[in-house]
Order: sequence, then C-alpha cells, then structure tokens
Amino acid sequence: MAGKEGGEGRGSRTDLRRLLPLAGATLLIVAGAFCAWQAWLIADESAAAERTRAAQRQTVSELASLYGAKRQQFLRAAADPSVEAAIDDHAAAAARLHALLPAAKVVEVYSAGLDEVVRANFREFGYAKAAQLMAALGSSEPPVAATTLHGSERNLSVAEPISVGGTVRAWAWLEYPFDDMAARFEASSPGGGRLALRQGDGDTGTTLLAKGSRSVGVDGQEIVIAGTSLYVKAAMPEAFIVIPHSELLAVLLTLIGLGGGAFLLWSSRRQPTVVEAEPEPEILVADVPRRPRLPPTPQAGGNVVRETVRAPATAPAAIDPSIFRAYDIRGVVGTSLSPDVARRIGQAIGGLMTERGLHEIVVGRDGRLSGEALTAGLSDGLRAAGIDVIDIGLVPTPLVYFAAYHLGTGCGVAVTGSHNPADHNGFKIVVGAETLADAAITDLYRRIVEGRLREDGVGTWREQSIIEPYVARIVGDVSAERRLKVVVDAGNGAAGVVAPRVLEDIGCEVIPLYCEVDGRFPNHHPDPSDPRNLGDLIAAVHTIGADLGIAFDGDGDRLGVVTASGEIIFADRLLMLFAQDVLSRNPGATVIYDVKCTGHLRKVIQDAAGVPLMWRTGHSLIKSKMRDTGAALAGEMSGHFFFADNNRWYGFDDGIYAAARLLEIVAGDLEERTVAELFDALPRSVSTPELKMPVAEEGSAFRFMESFSAASSFEDARVTTIDGIRVDWPDGWGLVRASNTSPALIFRFDADNAKSLERIKQAFRQRLLAVDRNLPLPF
Repeated sequence: MAGKEGGEGRGSRTDLRRLLPLAGATLLIVAGAFCAWQAWLIADESAAAERTRAAQRQTVSELASLYGAKRQQFLRAAADPSVEAAIDDHAAAAARLHALLPAAKVVEVYSAGLDEVVRANFREFGYAKAAQLMAALGSSEPPVAATTLHGSERNLSVAEPISVGGTVRAWAWLEYPFDDMAARFEASSPGGGRLALRQGDGDTGTTLLAKGSRSVGVDGQEIVIAGTSLYVKAAMPEAFIVIPHSELLAVLLTLIGLGGGAFLLWSSRRQPTVVEAEPEPEILVADVPRRPRLPPTPQAGGNVVRETVRAPATAPAAIDPSIFRAYDIRGVVGTSLSPDVARRIGQAIGGLMTERGLHEIVVGRDGRLSGEALTAGLSDGLRAAGIDVIDIGLVPTPLVYFAAYHLGTGCGVAVTGSHNPADHNGFKIVVGAETLADAAITDLYRRIVEGRLREDGVGTWREQSIIEPYVARIVGDVSAERRLKVVVDAGNGAAGVVAPRVLEDIGCEVIPLYCEVDGRFPNHHPDPSDPRNLGDLIAAVHTIGADLGIAFDGDGDRLGVVTASGEIIFADRLLMLFAQDVLSRNPGATVIYDVKCTGHLRKVIQDAAGVPLMWRTGHSLIKSKMRDTGAALAGEMSGHFFFADNNRWYGFDDGIYAAARLLEIVAGDLEERTVAELFDALPRSVSTPELKMPVAEEGSAFRFMESFSAASSFEDARVTTIDGIRVDWPDGWGLVRASNTSPALIFRFDADNAKSLERIKQAFRQRLLAVDRNLPLPF
C-alpha cells in the first residue's frame, strides 16, 4: 500500500512539472490578448466619445424641435382674430386657445398685470404655477418652459404673453403632457455613453430621465434645449482601460505576452520530467473547522427583537476611503454607498461604543429613496456588534440628536445626504454626546479595513416615535407674541414632517410650500444657502403678503430666511440677531462663528457684551468647540445654528428650532419696529454667496491649498489659517478653502462697498493664478 501511495505522489509531481510551463504560457498568452484588447479600446476611445457627443446633439435637436413646434402652434393661435377679439374675457379667450391647441392639457388666461394671481390663495392656485407666472411677468427674456410633477405624472408648463398691437394684453399659462418629450428622449441613442435629461442648475439639478450605461456617471458636457429650462447632459463612455492610455505601450505589452507565451510552449517540449516527492498528507473532512449556522436576521415588527445577526455570505467588497469626510460619512448610493457598506459602518460604530461602555443608539433617516435600505444595513451592523437599536423612522436630523438626549442613549446616527443631490446619502454620528469628526471618522475606516468588526452580537431592535416629545419640548420653550404669517419651504425634505406643526404650535400662521417628503426633490434642490433655490419661496412670500419665508435643507438642520421684499437674509446676519438676543440674557458668553461669516460679526458680538470666536467650518467641529469653550451660541454661513443658552436647548444644530427662535424674536419686536426695520438695523456689506469651484479628484483641493499657502503672502492684511486662508483688510475680507464635503475649492468675499469687494477679489485672483494659471475661477 505504501509503495502504491509513493508512486502516485511521484506521478503527481511529474505531471505538475510538465504543467507549470504550459500554465505560464497560457497566462502570458491571455495577458497578451488582454493587452491587445486594451490597445483596441484606447484607439477607439476618442471615436466613442464623439459618437456620444453626436448623440447628445441629435437628442437636443429633436427635443428642441418638438417643443418648438408646440410654441409655434401657440404663437399662431394667439394671433388668431377670434382670440384677439375675446382677449378681455379671459375664460372665453382660454376656451378659444384651447380649441386651437388640442395638444395642451390645460390653457388658462390671466390679466396683463397678473392681479388675480397676486390675490390668489396659493395653496389652491398652486405655488409653482404662481412662481412661473410671476417670473415671466418680471423678465425681459423669452418665456422658458419647465416641468412640474403632480403625483407621479410629469407635465411641461410655460407662461406666454399674448400681445395685441405690440402690447401685452394677457398672459396664457399652458400645460402640456410630457409624455411625447419623454418618449422622444427614450427613443434616442446614447451613442455608447450616457445621456441624462435634466432640469435645474449644475450638480443641484434633477435628473428626469437617463439612457446608457449605468456604469458611467453623468457629468461634463451639457446642452440646453432651446425654449426650456431642460438640458441634456452627457458622460463619455468609459472603456475598461486599466493600463496607461498609450497605444504604443499596449502594443509592446501585447508582443511581450504573446511572444513570451510562445517561447514557453516551445521550451516545455524540451523539459525533462523526472521528479520525486514525498506523498501529500490526506486532509479529512472532519479536520475542517465549521462555523455554526446562525438564525436569520429579524424583521421589523415593532417589538423588541434579540437574535444573532447573520454575517454576510460573501466576502465584502473594498470600501471607498473617500466617503469618510471631516464632519461625517457621505457618498453616492450604488457607487460608494450600499447596505453592505452601511452594515460595516454600523459594526465599526458598535465597536467604538462598546469600548466606551455604551450599548444603546438611536437611528433615524431623512426622506431619500435609499434611506430605508441603508438604515436597515446600518442597524444590522450595530446589532451584530452587540448594540441595541432604537429606530425613530423618517425624521429630520435634529430629531436624531434630540432623541439621543431625550431617550438617554447619548448616541445616534442620522442616515442623511443633507443638502446634497438625491443620489447621495451618508451618516452623521454621535457617540457619547460627541459628534464624530476628523480622527474619530478616520478611526471608523481603520476598524473596517483592519477587520476589527464584531459579528456575533445579539443587539435588540425596536421602533419608537420621537416627534411628539420634540414638538412639546420646543413649544414649551418658545412662543411668538404675535401671529406672524410665514411661508415654510421644506424643499420636499424631511423637515416637512414636523416643521410646519412646530411653527403653528408656537403661534404662527403657516403656509406650507413643498412640505411633502419626496426623496427625488422634484421642485428644487434642498439647500437654502444657495439663492437659486429660494425663487419659489420669494415669489410665494411676495404674492401671499407673508411676514417671512423660512426654508430648510434636505434633513432640516439648516435654515434660510427671506423677507416680504424678497431680500435673502444670509446666515451670518441672522447670527447677529441671535447673538444680540442670547447675549441680552447671557452677557460675557462666547459666540462662535465660522471662517465664512462677515467681518461685521465680531463688532456686533462685542457691542452686545459677548466674546467672539472664529472657528473652522463644519457642524461637528463647531459642536466640539462649543463643548470646549462653553459657548452659548454658534452659527455657520451654511445656515447651521447651535443654541446652548440657559439650558433652553442642547447645543446641536437644528434649523427648525432656530426658525422658532427667530420668529420669537421677530414677533416680540413688532411693537417697536417692522420686520424690515429689524433686519435693516443689522450691519450690511457687499458680499458674494459661497462660490464653489469643482476640482478633478478627491484630495486635489487640499494639495492646491498647500501649494497656495506656501507660495502666497498678503503683507497688508491679517491672515487666518485655521481653515483655508482668510485675509482681512480694514474694509473687507476674502477666503479660499478646500471643501470637506466634496472635491472643490470654496471662495467667499465680503466688503464695505463694491469697489473694495472687486479689489479684494482681484488680490486673490492674482495670487491664485500665480500658483495655477489654468484655474477656472468662479469670480
């Protein structure tokens, strides 16, 4: 028996010796063939890009022709004598126009001054319709068609003037089905890349339809469809090219692979094959360790559940380090974020909590479509790490922070993409009453890549509503002495589930605008710090005659404000008002503001007997500094406000609570001043909004800032480098910093007058372009 086994061993080794050259030759030939394929892809890349651009141009041309035909039909109908004869009878004119425009779903006619629109009840009339009409009335540009969403049905609407004898005598509001344009787009060819039909500005726009490879993002080239606010954006096809983009190198590697493989095949025929070896030991099935089968993951049922959480059946994919940001974790769903990634993040958070002796956490999510799946993955990971999970459902982020206090956990995770596009999401994390930032976020990533994740925990899961206690807590603290009329624009974000009720319960009349939660954000991007997102709110406040307009971002932790005159009150001026109010009861308290805020803040705080402190941008960094200094108030230019005065609130950023405090101040001041006079009393300056310049890749903004800091000097000014480079002159200041939330450089400029502002901008231009003359500066 022993001799037989030894013979079998020697035969196996002999076969192996013969097979090794053959295997090597096969690998080289396959590699050579792969390099040949790569060479072909590289050669074809530019042609494929041109095919996509041609497809984009063709699609835009077809859609423009389709809408152009509708508009020409309207212009002919509006010039019809029967319409002109009935122009003063709006119902009759609308009926006649509708007869001449059978493709239109709705045709309505209004007076030349839109008086009836101004007096309308916008809740019944329609905010979007009113905004479109009012925008057309105040514009000298040709009318622009836009899409609106009614439930699941999308339509195309436009406000058109009706002129008689060269004078505008009326306005027509037309609504067409969007189906024909959608069908035309769907019938188009993406040319090998990816095309998206979009509406809105840049990265904050909404994708209506998309065609082409899902592996290719939509960025870069965009072409507007004439006569509309729609545009087609194209992404060039990305071939699977893993070698340097060089045809010569690809050909050389092809020759090496194929030639080397052929040589090994030839040499293997001349190789001797006698080899002796010891027999391999047998491995018995009984010797292989087995893990016990675990019970299935429990389903949400409302009761406390305690079961071992099932580990993933397959090895997890690599995790993208770029999602671990300075303030929180965030990425693109389907690209860098998935339920599996969320699960591992939950395990890492659970490990940190266990080390700190913490065993219970609150989890909530905003209204994004991906939120439920990511929350489920996160909760599974937390429970696998032995942590008990309290799921508070779909709520604004501040309610997660509130629940961590109210329920006594001291820990919470908000699953939210904040103010970012609809396909983004992420996690804002509190452990032991500390919002994780910087090194603490990096530590979570390190735990994941090093595999320091627990799998065998038996954490529980239960649901609990927190909205009622939250509303009661604010209403018990804040009240408006007078009944203000307020328009609330939630941007279809999570604030819509609670903000209107809070403001009504403190004594205001609330007119809701886009307060239905819709994770697609169909009406506008949910970021009130960008003036482009406040157009509908301004129109509604003006038309309704409201005292103020209040806007929130996607997860309700940012606040935006507009006045009845349409003025946007930027966050640094709101912070002046909050500081005066807080310091009137807390003289000597510290007030923190970020590097993007106006230089006038320092003097306002000092005049109110406070201590001003400029700090780094970022909600988690501001909260950490508040704990270190015992500050009573803080604020950021982005619209985050943090109240911690006299134990009235908890020191976390809450746009809804900040709105309540603002209305309390405004209502209490109306006996002495109007709303306009209240804000006019605050120092003004000429300033830019936050300007963003995207960069090519993650990390390049920080590398540029290192070069800029080393190469530039501002001898005639005070330079602050706690977050980027802020330069203060006696009459204004400028700032450039790397964004911590996206690959971009951020700029802001503020001065006493327009001449000083331009001088400061020019000083930055010269120094920035001296470092890189190709920078596409946004100012």
